[in-house]
Amino acid sequence: MAKSPKDIAAAQRLRYLVFVKELGGDGPLVDHAARLERDTFDPYAGHLMLLDETRSPDDQVVGVYRLMTTQMAQKAGRFYSEEEYDLRPLRESGRRLLELGRSCLHPDYRGGTGMLHLWAGLADYVANHGIEVMFGVASFHGTDADALAGPLSLLHHRHSAPDALRVRAIGPTALNMNMQAADRLDRLAAVRAMPPLIKGYLRLGATVGDGAFVDHDFNTVDVCLILEHEAINALQKSIYTKGAARG
Repeated sequence: MAKSPKDIAAAQRLRYLVFVKELGGDGPLVDHAARLERDTFDPYAGHLMLLDETRSPDDQVVGVYRLMTTQMAQKAGRFYSEEEYDLRPLRESGRRLLELGRSCLHPDYRGGTGMLHLWAGLADYVANHGIEVMFGVASFHGTDADALAGPLSLLHHRHSAPDALRVRAIGPTALNMNMQAADRLDRLAAVRAMPPLIKGYLRLGATVGDGAFVDHDFNTVDVCLILEHEAINALQKSIYTKGAARG
């Protein structure tokens, strides 16, 4: 976990590389001169970092997660996701919440064990803080909703969250994900069009809120993923099983 402003800046440098330079995102607090992707929530959040200590001292952060508990969100004024989703179903559930955000890996560390290591750290954090529900927005690159009709419709038809936890997209760029009838979907093509992180969460049992959100600043279409206790257990079991297989 980040322990100093220097650590947070290192996480923000990786986020700049991925979200701004690679994916074309921007925002009011992005520092292009210093190459930092930052926002108003960073000072209140926890920052989980994956390090490769064989790299130079200023370039060791190769993966990050931004984590916000309910207590952190209270200090920040709200959860980050509340700009895009009505989170009252989660807030009123009485369960211990953890918002996941700004997850990314350095390009050189994708397709290997990088995300597994990040998830191992996340599983430890969840266990130590008694978290019962994890949630957060996950993104499709680009803002052409029509091009994403297949995967968004598949999420709507097959992976909708239970009514009691089904948050709803809000605002002028909120988007109905029910864009194609279930019996007309090319399921294989829809799955192929999903980012690996979203597919990974779905394999753990994640569900999605009602509607998507078009984020023009970040050049993405976002969905809200929700992982309940069973999915959290699946995450922890997956880490243990894969770790044992490599041991």
